[in-house]
Amino acid sequence: MANSVVTVGHGPIKVLALHGWFGCAEGWGPFVDVIDPQKFTYAFMDCRGYGGSMHLQGNYTISEIASDAIAVADQLQWERFSLLGHSMGGSAIQHVLADAAPRVRALVAVTPVPASGVPFGDETWKLFCSAAANPQARRAILDGSTGGRLSGHWLDCMTQRSLDRSRQDAFATYLESWARTDFSSRIAGAAQPVKVIVGEADPGLTEEVMRQTYMRWYPNAELQVIGNSGHYPMDETPVALATSVEEFLSRTNA
Repeated sequence: MANSVVTVGHGPIKVLALHGWFGCAEGWGPFVDVIDPQKFTYAFMDCRGYGGSMHLQGNYTISEIASDAIAVADQLQWERFSLLGHSMGGSAIQHVLADAAPRVRALVAVTPVPASGVPFGDETWKLFCSAAANPQARRAILDGSTGGRLSGHWLDCMTQRSLDRSRQDAFATYLESWARTDFSSRIAGAAQPVKVIVGEADPGLTEEVMRQTYMRWYPNAELQVIGNSGHYPMDETPVALATSVEEFLSRTNA
């Protein structure tokens, strides 16, 4: 298996999980401790340049993540599966859908990047572009995306994990892809059930953004706003997130 994968659980509902820009396969926080291992099997994949896949060279694009994810599903011998994606991974799971729709049962997109990308103001774009080489910029992005309300120690830990578990060139190149790729025409109208989850304290990927994108594209979509959470509900509200994800996937995999 080319991409590193962390598998959790042994249940019949198969879920392929794709991490965000600051994440990795082992970066899903306390969420992993409260998922149901009897009912679900989760495969948490490391994108190229991250975690156990740090050694893998690539183009570092959303389309490449999707291609790698399908290859992982093949090697796991998963003919059909559901998808879970956080942030950048929320864009990537939609690209998997675009490339392999008959194999996808359902999607859960957590504080996700839309398939149309993300518009940035000039100053915010400069901050994000500087984050590959600047740890303080990474910390500022983490703080801002969680509403400036979480502890400094948590921010420091998340920043350090991001530095330790991603290659600088990969981190820099993925930004251009997830922020400025628009493949929304390829997924609009897809019939698969989709659940979109946002945190009430996330100032960027908000409920309104989701209503203008995901909720318009997918006829079988539902939207939930999780309270007391920003951009990282897997860390901020793990039990609420796991409950939401697994209720939806249990219902759509019946």
